Amino acid sequence: MATLPRFDLLIVGMGPAGIAAACAAAESSLRVGIVDDNPREGGQIWRGETANSSHSAAGWITRFRATRVERLPETRIIAAPEPGLLLAEYGDSHVELHYDRLILATGARERFLPFPGWTLPNVMGAGGLQALVKGGVPIEGKRVVVAGSGPLLLAVGAYLRQRGAVVPLIAEQAGWARLARFGCDVAPDASKALQGLALKWSLRGVPYRAGCWPVKAFGSDRLTEVELVSKGRAWREPCDYLACGFGLVPNLELPLLLGCEVRNGVVAVNEWQETSRVGVYCAGEPNGVVGVELSLAEGKIAGFAAAGLSSRAKRIFGRRDRALWLRPALDRAFALRDELRGLPNPDTVVCRCEDVTLERMKEHTAWRPAKLQTRCGMGPCQGRVCGPAAEFLLGWKPESVRPPIFPVKLEHLAR
Repeated sequence: MATLPRFDLLIVGMGPAGIAAACAAAESSLRVGIVDDNPREGGQIWRGETANSSHSAAGWITRFRATRVERLPETRIIAAPEPGLLLAEYGDSHVELHYDRLILATGARERFLPFPGWTLPNVMGAGGLQALVKGGVPIEGKRVVVAGSGPLLLAVGAYLRQRGAVVPLIAEQAGWARLARFGCDVAPDASKALQGLALKWSLRGVPYRAGCWPVKAFGSDRLTEVELVSKGRAWREPCDYLACGFGLVPNLELPLLLGCEVRNGVVAVNEWQETSRVGVYCAGEPNGVVGVELSLAEGKIAGFAAAGLSSRAKRIFGRRDRALWLRPALDRAFALRDELRGLPNPDTVVCRCEDVTLERMKEHTAWRPAKLQTRCGMGPCQGRVCGPAAEFLLGWKPESVRPPIFPVKLEHLAR
């Protein structure tokens, strides 16, 4: 086991919030480290961006690379056995990460809702497909139906189209009335309104159907078409890929493992971004999925506050407050409709890792008895996929988080 020198401040996550926290904390004399399980900085939203990109991420990435912050990529946190210590895997070795203060910027993941055929190859998350294309998967000439809920659908559709994909339609489960209200909410914010208009322009000619969602995927060895429903009418759309995601859910496993208070599905923090655990801060999507602007503001506040630069942190409060207005607007507009609870059939697999169907899960009343009898949520994803689905479909809340929070090699576990 490798033991690294102790960090005054350790940041978990190299997405926008983590990068902003690192840049802020780097202005102090502290020894700052940052860890992420990906090989490069950027997280999910800035994946593939470089310092030479025209994207607004370029300035942050350039600034981040110029700091003295010690970067630990491809390092996955697996346990927190005691205060001030995290255990992690790095390739074929495992390391101890000692720290005095900690910032959690663990991001979010897509919510998947099961329906017949959702386990077919080429049915994948909207953001997941975008990440694969950024990583080099060819998409030119492929027909991609984008479906689910949230602003991410437009961004993914525009990106895939720019890379040569054919996007026959974008299906949003929210109805036109809620979307219209969201448009009115966003309109006074010039930057958000311009972003929306730019996306719509890049998607000109692509049908955008509100009150529409997938109900079944067809194919033998891979996806060939998807059945969608809108206003009571169902039809099949031929496609090579279905990019489907029903919003984002915060990654709360590490905050819960550390004993941070979680309220209404997000980490509870004070004005300095400090959690209920003294010396542990949280920034970005674990506090609620809103957008890059809020993640950057929270990251800077957390970085300054954790580094003891409270006066600089306080200057960012207004920026954070201005970005927070979007959270209730997003929650209202893209709340999942009740009809989606009827998507899976009794024999539809909900837990893909352990092949547990909805019918078998419904024999139980909560996660614990279901896990004991069916092993649902105990596979490689550790409930990250089926957990949010079960919460929506069955009302089950996660009861506990236990280490390791990711699959770990037996030799490392034994040590």
